[in-house]
Order: sequence, then C-alpha cells, then structure tokens
Amino acid sequence: MIRLVGILIGLGFTLVVLVSFGAGAYTAATEPTEKPAYYSFKQHPEAPEGGFQFAGAMGTWDIAQLQRGYQVYKEVCAACHSLNYVAFRNLEQLGYSEAQVKAEAATWTVPGINPDTGEAATRPGLPTDSFPSPYPNAIAAAAANNNAIPPDLSLITKAREDGSNYVYSLLSGYDDPQTFTNEAGEVFAETAPDYVPGVGLHFNPYFSNINLAMAPPLVVDNQVTYSDGTSATVEQMSADVAAFLTWTAEPSMIARKQTGWWVLAFTLFATILAWFAKKQVWSGVKPKRKD
Repeated sequence: MIRLVGILIGLGFTLVVLVSFGAGAYTAATEPTEKPAYYSFKQHPEAPEGGFQFAGAMGTWDIAQLQRGYQVYKEVCAACHSLNYVAFRNLEQLGYSEAQVKAEAATWTVPGINPDTGEAATRPGLPTDSFPSPYPNAIAAAAANNNAIPPDLSLITKAREDGSNYVYSLLSGYDDPQTFTNEAGEVFAETAPDYVPGVGLHFNPYFSNINLAMAPPLVVDNQVTYSDGTSATVEQMSADVAAFLTWTAEPSMIARKQTGWWVLAFTLFATILAWFAKKQVWSGVKPKRKD
C-alpha cells in the first residue's frame, strides 16, 4: 500500500512538471515580445577605415600600431581598467628591448609587501609582474564608477562578439540621442521619444542596452601625443587600443595563422601522396569481369 501511494505521488509530481513545462513553452512560443524602440538603432560593430592589418588569413601585427595602442591604454584606459593576464615582460613581443621593458615596468606601481614589517605596501613594477588593477577591490571600483565595475581588458576582444571591431566602435561611437541616426536615416529621438538615460549613464548605440556607465574615455583629438608623430584622432586612438587589446587577448594569433598554412600544405601533400600510394598498391589488381 505504501509503495502504491509513493508511485502515485511520483506520477502526480511528474504530471505537474510536464504541464508546467508545456504551458511555459507554449507561452514563450506564442506570446509576442515587444522590444524597446532602441533595438532598431543598435549598430553592428564597424572596422576602422582600411580595417585592421591583423585581420584575415594573411594578417600580420602592425607593431607600430600595437605600441600606440599600449600608449593609449597606459595614459587613458589604465585609470579604470586592469590587464591582470598580461605581464610587463610580454611587451617584448611589441618590439621593446629587455632594458626598455624593465624601465617601463618600473614606471608602474604594483602591490607588494614591506620586507621589514610584513605589511601590505607598494613598489615599482618588475618585468615579471602583471599590469596592476587601479582599484584595491571590486567595492572600491564600483564606488568610483557609478556602481559599475570596470571589466578587466586582458581578454575583452575574445569575450565580445566581433571583439576588435566592437571595442573600436564602442570607443568612437558615443553620440547624442537627439541627433543620432541609424542606417535608415531615422533619428533616435523621434523613434524612441520616451528614452531617458539613467543618472550618470551615456548614450552609446554599440553597447548592449545603449546606456553605458563609462563616460567617453577618448573625448578630443590629440588626447594622447604619439611618439611616432601619428595624428591622434579619436578614431585613430580607438583603432590603436582595439588592436592592442586584440594582441593581449591572443598574442599568438599571427603565429597560429602562419602555422595553419603549413598544416594545410602538409595535409594537401599527404592527400596527394596517399592517392599515388593507393594507385601503386592496387595497380596490379584487375577488376573481375561480369559475364
């Protein structure tokens, strides 16, 4: 009797779960979803004029651009964003000598320990150190940024769809909702007249919900003075730092592409060799005649 009651209870529970699942699936499939007007204004990330040199199967790093991008990160982005997965010694891949990397690391202040007291302290960076976070903890980061914690940028271009172009578009895409138009020429303010940005938020059509807590980091041209004399327009600085962050996310990308070509060549050679081997092995075998 007890076993029968247990079976009935189990069947009843299973039936309730199936009915609930079916009702939810039906509602999700048939109920119309109303999206805010701004969804029609979301812009697809765009590449800078001329594109990135590293793009495509034959792409290569533009070392000068990566160095400029590092300068933009250091002078602008590092005030809020960390690079926890990148060490100063990795800068040698950008064409800096060992002595230059050592000197560059020393210009940064990193967390350390006082050898005399054992208490927390700070010290000049070493090539083996990672780029430090500008905030001691997440609470301090949120308090300084309108309750939004700035993400670590080490892997940001891998964490976002079409990451390199996304970073470029986001940095250069801040606009005024009263004058901003989409590809169809529609004015945002006319299509979404009830749009009101949150307190401390900024309109950016390339962000997921168009309200971005980060104020425009690149505001005016020549905000950074490039040592190689390149004109530092907002678009140029955005492209340079996007290229640098692509390198931080995947420093072996170009080597991987080059290795891929050798792998394809070997595969093609092995396929041709196997075909000739098959012809040689079966050359003496004659097919049976069908009478």
